[in-house]
Amino acid sequence: MNRLSQIDPNHTTTDRQALLQSINNAFGVVPNMFRTVAHAPAALNAMWGSFAALGKGKLGAKLGEQIAVAVANRNGCDYCLAAHTYIGQGAGLSREQLALAQTGDSNDPRTRAALQFALELTERRGQVGPDSVQNLRQHGFSDEEIVEILAHVALNLFTNYTNIAFDVPVDFPGVALRKAA
Repeated sequence: MNRLSQIDPNHTTTDRQALLQSINNAFGVVPNMFRTVAHAPAALNAMWGSFAALGKGKLGAKLGEQIAVAVANRNGCDYCLAAHTYIGQGAGLSREQLALAQTGDSNDPRTRAALQFALELTERRGQVGPDSVQNLRQHGFSDEEIVEILAHVALNLFTNYTNIAFDVPVDFPGVALRKAA
């Protein structure tokens, strides 16, 4: 059972309503995660602002969603895995691409390198070496894109921890977690 209630977008403060309305405009509904984070407007603004900023980044929606799926799977976040699988399909990724991403894999070597780096950041809590960064450069990633990969991981840690810690009810079609090969 969820540990925090979800804020009703129609019965809350003006500052919360404005943020939740922009989320509703993007999704057509306000997902439970955002309604939970709305208890703290500063946190909601940080989370939503990060999604908006990274959505305009160099990596693109597909790779951003694959990173989100990989990090969610690794952290055991059912909510984010379901949400980003759904959103990833909307961004044009196939079920196969998303299933591979869950374990940090891809048929595309460049994408695989990014996903492996994202998982290394997650597992090692940022303690990566120069070889890891150099591997990304060898796969054609610029320094800007490398920093964006880290930013996607950081945002997904925030969302994963939110959903796990507060046991937010999943309001997207469920997806089974996968073990790494």
